[in-house]
Amino acid sequence: MKMDLYQRITADIIAAIEAGVGTCRMPWHLGAGIGAPANALTNRPYRGINTLLLWAEASRRGFASGRWATYRQWAELGAQVRKGERATTVVLWKPIDARETEDQDGEGEKQRLLARAFHVFNADQVDGYASPDSGLSPSARIEAAEAFFRAQPADIWEGGDVAFYDPHADLISMPSFGAFRSAEAYYAVLSHELVHWSGAKARLDRDLTGRFGSEAYAMEELVAELGAAFTVGHLQLGCEPRTDHAPYVASWLRILADDPRAILTAASKAQAAADYLIGLASEGSGACEGAVPQRLAA
Repeated sequence: MKMDLYQRITADIIAAIEAGVGTCRMPWHLGAGIGAPANALTNRPYRGINTLLLWAEASRRGFASGRWATYRQWAELGAQVRKGERATTVVLWKPIDARETEDQDGEGEKQRLLARAFHVFNADQVDGYASPDSGLSPSARIEAAEAFFRAQPADIWEGGDVAFYDPHADLISMPSFGAFRSAEAYYAVLSHELVHWSGAKARLDRDLTGRFGSEAYAMEELVAELGAAFTVGHLQLGCEPRTDHAPYVASWLRILADDPRAILTAASKAQAAADYLIGLASEGSGACEGAVPQRLAA
């Protein structure tokens, strides 16, 4: 991917974050409520940085649909992009094989990815297309979310004052369900802590050693924010802003400004975390009881 594309993507995300600083409403908060964005022709969900880019654009321009496609794809569907509509850039990585000099691990071949920019339009920008029904009622979405979180084999304790993941004890502490204004708010926070939990050495092995105020700490918080949004987006739930995350925003902006690749790295790790949790839920293992919140002693 050319550096100018990295810089353009990062600039878009920085602008979206800065626009929500006053309300702590980040570009992924509104987007998650729409659900995971998907291609209107193939029905394949967009992933990683593309999810974030499309959510940011939907938030900025007030799109209510999570369906996107290229100009040609809309034509294949019998729809017409309205004259004067502006496209949104997404990135497609295509694998290419390249022989490289053998490294210290003795690997003679490595797979490389070639990045290309594509331009897509939202369903709200076209005529002649009816978005499919979302399928699940609000109550059915909550029921599905309950099953999803019960399938997570994490040690979750309920009844504390704040939500956090303790990497040393490998447990999650959550305030009681009644402390949240809605089930969606509870599950959004639980998703955030489960993303932290997924980063333990025995799981996805992310760097969880950073102290508050450090770049590593801020980066992990960004991964958890995005991973939680990807997770609740998959569940078609809303993702609400958290005022306690306001101190992280300046650190996020600094990280993104210093390294144009940082947002892609964070989005990639966040997608891996969401995939990990989704995979655990789909397995439906006998360890489900571990995710039933345990009450703390009074």
